[in-house]
Amino acid sequence: MSSFSKEGKPTKPVFTDEQLQKLVEEISLAFFEKKFRHKAFFNRRLKTTGGRYHLNSHDIDFNPKVIELYGEDELIKVIKHELCHYHLHIDGKGYQHKDSDFKTLLKKTGGSRYVRPLVEQKPQSYHQYQCEKCQTLILRKRRVNTQKFVCGKCRGKLVEV
Repeated sequence: MSSFSKEGKPTKPVFTDEQLQKLVEEISLAFFEKKFRHKAFFNRRLKTTGGRYHLNSHDIDFNPKVIELYGEDELIKVIKHELCHYHLHIDGKGYQHKDSDFKTLLKKTGGSRYVRPLVEQKPQSYHQYQCEKCQTLILRKRRVNTQKFVCGKCRGKLVEV
């Protein structure tokens, strides 16, 4: 399913909903030995999750960013993860992440426990403070009121660096 750009370099494979449906059905038969009888489709509104199984309709939607960023192999792992939810729920077994049935089946099929990051992580910025007395450097995510708080080691005055 790979395609090539004008320069002849391979590009990330692009799937349609029909191709995704077929792939999910094939994976379901191959790894779970059960048919997938509902709909699988891409949902561009998903932001941080790789896929989502719907308890009421039994449909599964997938984030297209998974295949765009990481390729078909990562998408297959996400499909296996969502199929674990699907088949366990239909069989009346523990289908939640915390359940041992889910963890066992996920390990057996080789699905991913978590999807790799789909949104760009911005670097964490820290506020730096230094104690005037003992020169200890203190890092904080949130600002500290230096009029109210003091050094935890020597009770000295804090100064923002």
